[in-house]
Amino acid sequence: MGLDFTAIDFETANGFRGSPCSVGLTKVRGGKVVEEASWLMRPPASHDHFDYHNVRIHGITAADVAGRPRFGELFPEIGAFIGADILAAHNAAFDLGVIRSGLEVSGLPGPAYDYVCTVMLSRRCYSLVSNSLPFAAEEAGVPLVKHHDAAEDARACAGILIDIAGRNGANSIAELYLSLGLVMPRQEAFDPARDTLSKPSLAALSSAAGSGAGLVRQFQGGWPEEGANPEPNPLAEPGHPLYGQTVVFTGQLSIGRPEAKQRTADFGARPESRVTGRTTVLVVGDGFVASDLRSGRLTGKARRVLELHERGQTIEVLSEGEFLQMVGSFAGAVSA
Repeated sequence: MGLDFTAIDFETANGFRGSPCSVGLTKVRGGKVVEEASWLMRPPASHDHFDYHNVRIHGITAADVAGRPRFGELFPEIGAFIGADILAAHNAAFDLGVIRSGLEVSGLPGPAYDYVCTVMLSRRCYSLVSNSLPFAAEEAGVPLVKHHDAAEDARACAGILIDIAGRNGANSIAELYLSLGLVMPRQEAFDPARDTLSKPSLAALSSAAGSGAGLVRQFQGGWPEEGANPEPNPLAEPGHPLYGQTVVFTGQLSIGRPEAKQRTADFGARPESRVTGRTTVLVVGDGFVASDLRSGRLTGKARRVLELHERGQTIEVLSEGEFLQMVGSFAGAVSA
């Protein structure tokens, strides 16, 4: 078996992961890109509003997808392109969650997928201050030209996986995971008519049935309240990207820090209030994006992280959007 897989990237219309408005797909055979596809689409009905935050990032508006098939109508084509391939995505929990939630709120069943996450692999195989897609793609030698274009992002994800496999001398995904001592995750098949809906879908359906106000949070000014640091959930899933991490927050988030810390602990991470030698992840608010690491638009905590990283301490910097993807929040979550 060669290095065969399909890389996928979704962009969403709003903070609900089941609101895809575009998708990019890159098929790899024997470690080479052999085919690509991309589509614009309307998100599922009742989940198709476009939030300013998302539009500002990917540039897709409701007018751009007017008259396009909805996600549920288009998924047979997407699924046919993927076939039986292993899926690769940068922050795969988000993109697999898009498939699941998008189909659930469309009332449609979904197939099972084995998948790999290039964020997790980047953490294992690179030494970067940020494992966001632009940084990892640059390290892999496939620099992004237009981040948040789904086709470009899927192509970059494929390049990262090809590079990581090459660095580890692996000729297949199975060989790569064996060499790293990892178990490949799997999203099982589901049918919303039979199975319990995922938590993001249940929350979205509840909001859609009400006023929908839960989808958008108002920015709160003033100095952020730190709140308590809850203990990590001992029953959390070890495969989650935050599991076992020590997480510190800086800047203004669109959710309160106490809520962010609780969500962090729920997924098996330990929240703390200041950067120390234990810190492994810093989440930066204030509209931070990965490019700010180079421009210098940083908080004091972020500058401290860069200093520690230069001294050899492994700390990853996440934007709020990347963090919200990982914890499944509504508040402006977009692809990495």
